[in-house]
Amino acid sequence: MAAVKDPYKTLGVDKKASDDEIKKAYRKLARQFHPDRNPGDTAAEERFKEVQQAYDVLSDPKKRKEYDAGGGIFGSGFDPSAFRRGAGAGAGGGFTGGIGDILSDLFGGAGGGPSPRNVPERGRDLETEVHISFPQAMEGAQVPVAVSMAAPCPTCKGTGAQPGTQPTVCPRCEGRGIESQGQGLFSISQPCSQCGGSGTVIEHPCPTCHGSGQTRQVKRYRANIPAGVKDGSRVRLAGKGEPGRRGGPAGDLYVITRVGESSIFRRKGDNLEVDVPITIPEAIKGATVEVPTLNGSKRIRVPAGTQHGTVQRLRGEGPPKLGNRGRGDIHYRLTIDVPRSLNKKQKQAVDELEGLIDGNPRQGLFQGRGA
Repeated sequence: MAAVKDPYKTLGVDKKASDDEIKKAYRKLARQFHPDRNPGDTAAEERFKEVQQAYDVLSDPKKRKEYDAGGGIFGSGFDPSAFRRGAGAGAGGGFTGGIGDILSDLFGGAGGGPSPRNVPERGRDLETEVHISFPQAMEGAQVPVAVSMAAPCPTCKGTGAQPGTQPTVCPRCEGRGIESQGQGLFSISQPCSQCGGSGTVIEHPCPTCHGSGQTRQVKRYRANIPAGVKDGSRVRLAGKGEPGRRGGPAGDLYVITRVGESSIFRRKGDNLEVDVPITIPEAIKGATVEVPTLNGSKRIRVPAGTQHGTVQRLRGEGPPKLGNRGRGDIHYRLTIDVPRSLNKKQKQAVDELEGLIDGNPRQGLFQGRGA
């Protein structure tokens, strides 16, 4: 089995790192080495593949557990995901059938149906992120997406063998992938010592994939982002994940949207919020004020005696709801704009107003104390 780099070292995290720490490290490195940010830089592209591969292992609790458990036995070169899925045997004769195949042979017996090695296997689902602006999130957009994935080796077309040659049936196990040893009344089955459980022998491994039949490749797509996505929305691209094995269907690609902030609007669920400053006279007397919308502006009525923080709503003027469920609303939070300083004339006017307004608004704070 071809050795892979330690995923912890690749991401630069400790083996006790939390899921959030792993995700943070992955995002930082993925942004740094993303092919779109390093056009023509093959070294950056290879680093991007390594980072993606490491995150594939550490972001999946099951794979991470398998890696942690296998590391002590197989060393830092152990690739548990390849072991479980059945990566092809290299020159050293690694496992190609995987644990599931071996157990099936152990308990299914000969003639118990087709070996899982020959059953089509669906490709893995993948996940990547795209950064879009607030207007793009409101209107929808088509954005480029690059993702690193395991794909059939372009040199050997997935056979693992050097072009012009083919894997041959293992002469020791005759293609079963296991061999049995008698132990008294019992017979113990174990992976074939010659082919490592694959059932085939590759005498001339492919020079590109070293017999695995797969390489890490960067695939580029254009993703249609629907209008109304939020920060963290998942957009599914059916069939754009890793190719299936043995003729199985490809997995799906999930694009996670990271939406930039707006200088005006705040997203609150299906709605938007906007702070709208109003003057003291507008709050006291009432007024009609112009407010921003996603498609321009509209005018709303501010009632006389409006209090600071009062919210008014424009129905159906907010972002589109995913799934063709209409549109959200825009909530306008009215904030009274109090001047920080006054000129002489303004101060005189405020003094006159103070003399005309009766009552102490804090009176109720002191009533009933001690009751």
